[in-house]
Amino acid sequence: MSTRKRSVLREYVEAALWALALTLFLRAFVIQAFRIPSESMRDTLLVGDFLFVNKFEYGPKVPFTNIRLPGLREPRRGDVIVFQFPQDPSKDFIKRAVAVGGETVQIENKVVAVDGKPLSEPYAIHTDPDVRPGGFESRDNYGPFTVPAHELFMMGDNRDNSNDSRFWGTLDMNLVKGRAMFLYWSWDGDRNWPRWNRIFRPIH
Repeated sequence: MSTRKRSVLREYVEAALWALALTLFLRAFVIQAFRIPSESMRDTLLVGDFLFVNKFEYGPKVPFTNIRLPGLREPRRGDVIVFQFPQDPSKDFIKRAVAVGGETVQIENKVVAVDGKPLSEPYAIHTDPDVRPGGFESRDNYGPFTVPAHELFMMGDNRDNSNDSRFWGTLDMNLVKGRAMFLYWSWDGDRNWPRWNRIFRPIH
């Protein structure tokens, strides 16, 4: 192999390694892709939606550690967040933050209140008209419960079909991955066709 060919090959390999390193850095500290696997966030997010998660905003975690770097801000009520499922950290979940540390959550007949004030939640849907009593389970009647510091109370927008903090407790900030930003692709599996009107839609 000539010297020139070796030089070109070396440059190609170096460029590929730099591209790989940049991709890994961005995925670990800045942005990550995520796919919606369930209906728990319907209609905000649908099965087959693909989105980008901003890992930098809350402060990215150093891979393979519990160290979180400084972020731009803390999670706020209403943020849609991707996190490691507390009961199985190998799985990623996505839910909406309903309350943050120090706030008191109470649900009465499906109506969510924080610190005694009912929330305005135009994104929330209820598909089951039945109201289950608090003594039966915590889906429709819950609390009052004060969220511990550095933890979040998470709920799916599809309130009658979501495995969330009402059932498994609050979310520790150490398990937070980032805030959902916008959809970059959406696939309707029933029609086998893209949902063109959802692509590049911001997530609120």
